[in-house]
Amino acid sequence: SGVYVFVILLGATLCWSIWETMREEVHPLRLKIAFLLSVVLMGIPFIGSGYTIAIILTAALAAFLFMSKELYVKALNTISLCLLVILVGYSSYALTLIRATANTPMNQNAPSDVFTLRSYLAREQYGKTPLIYGQTYVSEVERKNENGMCVAVSEEGAPTWTRVIKENEQEPDRYYISRHESEYQYVDALNMLFPRMHSSNDRHISAYKEWAQVKGTPVKFNRCGEMVTVMKPTFVENLRFFFAYQLNFMYWRYFMWNFSGRQNDIQGHGEVQNGNWITGISFIDEMMVGPQDDLPYDIAHNKGHNVYYMLPLLLGILGLLFQGYAGKRGAQSFWITFFLFFMTGIAIVLYLNQTPYQPRERDYAYAGSFYAFCIWIGFGVAALAKGLRDYAKLSPVVAGSVATLLALFVPIQMGAQNWDDHDRSGRTVCTDFGSNYLQSCEPNAIIFTNGDNDTFPLWYAQEVEGVRTDVRVCNTSYLQTDWYINQMKKDAYESKGLPISWDYKDYVMGKRDFAYIFSVTEQPITLKTALDFVRSDDPRYKKLPNIEQELDYIPSTTLVLPIDSAQAINSGTIYPSDTTNLLKEMKIDLSNKDALGKHELAILDMLQTNNWERPIYYAITVSPDQFVNLDPYFRQTGMANQIVPLNTEGDVRGVDVERMYDNVMNKFKWGGVDKPGIY
Repeated sequence: SGVYVFVILLGATLCWSIWETMREEVHPLRLKIAFLLSVVLMGIPFIGSGYTIAIILTAALAAFLFMSKELYVKALNTISLCLLVILVGYSSYALTLIRATANTPMNQNAPSDVFTLRSYLAREQYGKTPLIYGQTYVSEVERKNENGMCVAVSEEGAPTWTRVIKENEQEPDRYYISRHESEYQYVDALNMLFPRMHSSNDRHISAYKEWAQVKGTPVKFNRCGEMVTVMKPTFVENLRFFFAYQLNFMYWRYFMWNFSGRQNDIQGHGEVQNGNWITGISFIDEMMVGPQDDLPYDIAHNKGHNVYYMLPLLLGILGLLFQGYAGKRGAQSFWITFFLFFMTGIAIVLYLNQTPYQPRERDYAYAGSFYAFCIWIGFGVAALAKGLRDYAKLSPVVAGSVATLLALFVPIQMGAQNWDDHDRSGRTVCTDFGSNYLQSCEPNAIIFTNGDNDTFPLWYAQEVEGVRTDVRVCNTSYLQTDWYINQMKKDAYESKGLPISWDYKDYVMGKRDFAYIFSVTEQPITLKTALDFVRSDDPRYKKLPNIEQELDYIPSTTLVLPIDSAQAINSGTIYPSDTTNLLKEMKIDLSNKDALGKHELAILDMLQTNNWERPIYYAITVSPDQFVNLDPYFRQTGMANQIVPLNTEGDVRGVDVERMYDNVMNKFKWGGVDKPGIY
C-alpha cells in the first residue's frame, strides 16, 4: 500500500510542479517547493545506499532555488517535463510487477515488492563492474594477519531486504535485513582510474595483453608481511585497450557494419578473416582485411557479406554537417540528435566496460545510436537538395526530386545486400533444436540448462507450441536465487514441481548462498547427512577450529548416495540388462572444489529427494563446472545427458544407443538444414 501512496503522491507533485511553471501569474515560493519535492520524490539525490549524499544534494538544490535572485521558470518547466517523461518511461516496468503477481511459469526475478523490483532494475544479478576507479586484472584483495591466518579485508556493504515469511495470509507484509553485501577492499596501489582491464579471468588477461600490447610496470605491495611484485598495466595501456577494443572493435566496427558494409556473419575476436567491417571498394578493403580476389568459397559467398560502398556513411556525415551549420535552430537540434547518438552508443560502451571474448556479437546493444545516425542520413538528402538548388540553380521542387531519386540508391543497395541474410523463411533451427532438447528426455523428466541459448528455445517450444510440457526445464544460473527455487517447486504445465525438500527459510536470499567444503573427516558421508548438516541451524554445525565466524560447510570431500536398485529399474532409469553393472552407491568426489553454490546444493537435494522417480538430465551444452562432479554417471540420450546409477566414464554405456537412435531418427527436427539455400 505504501508503494501506491508514493506513486500517487509523486505523480501529483510532478503535475503540480509543471502547472506552477505554466501559470500566467507565477508564485515563486510554491514553484520552488513543488520543484524541490518533485526532484526529491523522484529519487534524483539518492546516490548509493546511504542518506548523507542525498541530504547534501537536497540542501544544495534548496539553497540554489531559495537564495537565487532569478527564477528560471523555463528551465524548471523543461526539467519537470523531463522528469515526468522519465516516470512515464519507467512505468512500463509495471508489466513485470503484474507478471510477478500473476505468478506465471516464467517469472524471471519475480519482482513482487519494491525491494526485489529495485534489485531487478539495478541488474544486481550481473554483478558489479568498476567504472570510474577500481581494480585492474592484477588487483588483489587487501589482506591482513588475523590469528595467524591471512584473511581478506572487507567492509559491510548495502543491506538486502527480504520479506518475512508469513505464518498465514492475514499477516501484514514485513521486511528484515537478511544480509549485507561484503565490499572487499583492494590493494590501492594495484587499482587504477578509469579501469578498463578489470577481469582476472586468464582468457581475458591474455586478450588484454594482446589488444593493449601490455608490457606493464612493476608494482610492489605487502601481502600479509610478504612483499610481492606484479606487473601492473600502465594507464596508457589501459586507454589503448579502451580505444582499440571497447570503442573501436566493439562499437565503431558495429557502426560501420550498418553504414559501410560487413565482411561476413562469423563472430570475430580481432582476426582478419571474421566479422570485420568493409566497404566494397577493393583498395580500401585490401588495406584493412587483405586481398579480396581469391577468397575461400564459404567466405566469398557468405550471406552476411554485405557492401554499401560507404554511401550511407557519407550521406549521414553530409546530413550531420548540414544540421550543425543550419543556423541557431539547426545547431540546437544538432546537439539534441548528437546526445541521442552519444547516450545510446558511446555512453553505453563506457558503462558496460566489456571484457574480451563476448559470447556473442553485441551490435544490438547500440541500435539506438544507429537510429540516431539515420536522422542525419535523412538530413543528408535535404543537404543534397539544397546543394542542387544553390549550385545547379534548380528549382526547389526539381532539386528535391533529383536529390530524392539519387539518395534512393542507398536504401535500395542496402535492401538488396541485406535480403538474403535477413530472410528467415524456412529457417526453424532455434525452435526445432529447442524441441530436440525436450524430445531427448523421457516422460516427466527434469532437464538442467545453463545459458540463454539452451533455455529460451525450450521455454518457447513449451509455452507457445506446447511441445513436451511434461518436461521441467531448470536453469542452473537462476537456481542460485530464492525466487527461482520457489518457482521450481510449483507445478507448471503438465509438470510437477521439482523434488526440492528444503523450505523457503532454508534458502532465502542471503542464507546458504554457498557452503564451504572442509575435510573435517576423511571418511565419506552420505549425501543426506551432508545436506542435513548444511541445512541445520544448530550453531554446533557452523563452527570450525581457528575460525571465529559461523559458516555453512560440508564436513567431507566425498559424498555417497546409496542406490535404490528396485526403484531405478521400476522407473525405467536403467534397463534390466544394466543390472549387472548397477552401482550399490554413487560417490560424489568434491576434492577439487572449495565450495558449493546454492544451485549445486539444490541439485544434490533433488538427486537425493527424487530417488530415481523422475529422469534427471543435463543439456549437452551445459558447462562441466555446473555438473557438481556427477558427469561420471552421465548417459547421453540425444541432446541431453541422463544421470544414471552406472559408472559410464570412458565406457560404451556413456551412450544410450536405443534411445539415442530413436530420438535422432524419429523425433528430432533439423531446422531446415536439409534444404539448399536456407540461411
